Amino acid sequence: MNQEVITRAGKIINSRAGYAGGGMDGYAVLALIDENGYPTASTLTIAKADGIKWLTFCTSLDSNKVNRIRKCNRASVCISTNEYNITLVGTVEILTDAATKKDMWFAPMEGHWSGPDHPDYCVLRFKTERYNLFVGYEEAAGTL
Repeated sequence: MNQEVITRAGKIINSRAGYAGGGMDGYAVLALIDENGYPTASTLTIAKADGIKWLTFCTSLDSNKVNRIRKCNRASVCISTNEYNITLVGTVEILTDAATKKDMWFAPMEGHWSGPDHPDYCVLRFKTERYNLFVGYEEAAGTL
């Protein structure tokens, strides 16, 4: 049953990613630790995902999120509606290489950056270590 819930949660995440959704509708909450040791949460669009294994988000190198990740890369992601709650815990890395930036780029981001080679544009890759899922009135919790 755990695998069935994990599979359903993965399909939900993939369907909310920017590429799959054809736009920027797939929001998730990314929680990080701030410089004073307190949790902070930001709503971001999921750029791309591989089920519950990893998700990417795009942001600016000069953002508070990036500054927080540089100090503490532990994070949590939450995606929820009335029908499900997907909570993931893991780490985030900041990616700035040209290939990754180009791969994660999609048209709606043109309002924020001039293109995938914009110097302030970066990709955050969240990698899941553990999960707590509530999908279809079934629960699953564990580690990857």
